[in-house]
Amino acid sequence: MEMIQYNRFIAPLLLLSLILVVPLAVATDVKYCDKQGEYDVKVQGVEISPNPIARGQPATFSIAATTGAAIDEGKLVIEVSYFGWHIHSETHDLCDETSCPVSTGDFVVSHSQVLPGYTPPGPYSLKMKMFDANKRELTCIGFDFSIGFASSVADS
Repeated sequence: MEMIQYNRFIAPLLLLSLILVVPLAVATDVKYCDKQGEYDVKVQGVEISPNPIARGQPATFSIAATTGAAIDEGKLVIEVSYFGWHIHSETHDLCDETSCPVSTGDFVVSHSQVLPGYTPPGPYSLKMKMFDANKRELTCIGFDFSIGFASSVADS
């Protein structure tokens, strides 16, 4: 009898702990910039960790993709909007964000960054274009993410 009551108490706690842990890394909906475009690099999904992003803490964007041809080098151009207003652009060497050369098949582009503690909370949109060494666009995607309202230790 005691074991049954114990299991009834523990099971909900385990379920609650799973619910609290799973949202730390969540896949987000991805849209291609040109819905009819035939991109050489196909994106399967984006995972953001943690989600929502915490100000002053590391955030990682991992983009799972596949390519039909090897990529020796290239660039990533990232544009960020806040409430629809363009607020930031940056360019990265593709080989700094994934292992180069990228072989035919599946690969992951991963970028980590600490957003300043004064970054406004709320909804953001990110647009990422990938170019090869000849400046040919390989893919263009967009997705939304959020920065949480909680203050970080860096804010104090």
